[in-house]
Amino acid sequence: MDLSLAPEQEAVRQLAADVTDRLLAPRASEWDRTESIDTEVLARLGELGFFGLTIPEEYGGSGGDHLTYCLVLEELGRGDPAVRGVVSVSLGLVAASIARYGTEEQKHRWLPALCSGTLLGCFALTEPGTGSDAASLTTRAVRDGNEWVLTGTKTFITNGTWARLALVFARTGGPGHRGITAFLVPAESPGLSRREIRGKLGLRGQATAELTLDGVRVRDSARLGQLGKGFGIAMAALAKGRMSLAAGCVGIAQGCLDAAVRYARQREQFGKPIAAHQLVQQLISGIAVDTAAARLLVWQVADLIDRHEPYATEASIAKLFASEAAVRAANSALQVFGGYGYIDEFPVGKYLRDARVSTLYEGTSQIQQLIIGRALTGVSAFG
Repeated sequence: MDLSLAPEQEAVRQLAADVTDRLLAPRASEWDRTESIDTEVLARLGELGFFGLTIPEEYGGSGGDHLTYCLVLEELGRGDPAVRGVVSVSLGLVAASIARYGTEEQKHRWLPALCSGTLLGCFALTEPGTGSDAASLTTRAVRDGNEWVLTGTKTFITNGTWARLALVFARTGGPGHRGITAFLVPAESPGLSRREIRGKLGLRGQATAELTLDGVRVRDSARLGQLGKGFGIAMAALAKGRMSLAAGCVGIAQGCLDAAVRYARQREQFGKPIAAHQLVQQLISGIAVDTAAARLLVWQVADLIDRHEPYATEASIAKLFASEAAVRAANSALQVFGGYGYIDEFPVGKYLRDARVSTLYEGTSQIQQLIIGRALTGVSAFG
């Protein structure tokens, strides 16, 4: 794997860094307190092409490779992990799934608006009773002529109240993963209601919602992919989504490193900057090592995808390590700041709260360990 960046990749990374420093980082605390991102910022990200990365230009996308995509998400994660999540879900889970599995009609209908950021998508898989065990979902889709009638509840849906398109997974057959189908459901569909979930520990600026589908009707042309193949679509999206999340976690770790170094140089105790104390240097060096290792694991996944090689296990490895590393980095950075790290005048407390959920969603750390173990041993520990 070539570890050097091409000039065009570095240019996009620098653009994302500049946007992060000017538009995201200065307002991240405000959005955290008000529990809402300024959607004008999202429109600006759309104008810059960030919502269309890796999507073919013929469908309104920006094109580009997956390493460039990860570079952008790292910078967004450094500025505000909540913003990174909005982009990752709408682009990485929804738009990319349509680009891969959609009909030409579906691609031309939905992708231009998704890639411009004028329309957001949400990924409606998780239910109140099914998180890690997604194959046991209970939302149903019943055929009625040339239509499907969807009934059920989805929860913890990122972009849920902002999205104008929901990628909904519903049971069309018997139990297990073979009975699940994916549908593209417009948010204005009669029978679809949305309730925002507030009071989250972290990622407070994101719109997280519960979706209720009460007899929602969609035409068969809204079905994404083949009948009964929805679980495979979901798992493929999440495998790539784990790379996206890991890239955002690298951004959190880098943000913690930058903040800890700045503070340690300025803060004085015992007559000298705390950077001169050995145990403070130990904390900072630990963050640096974790950040570098996590970044290389993410780049490895992006490289495999761009070379059309299998990458699912490597994505789980990157997600597991980077999410846990982000939590460690935020904990260590808060320790460097001492009591000041515990108030929101400085960013490290927010980084810690935002990082914590990364070990839970898109597959918990424990689920990643089971996926990795199954790949290595050939034996499944899943029920």
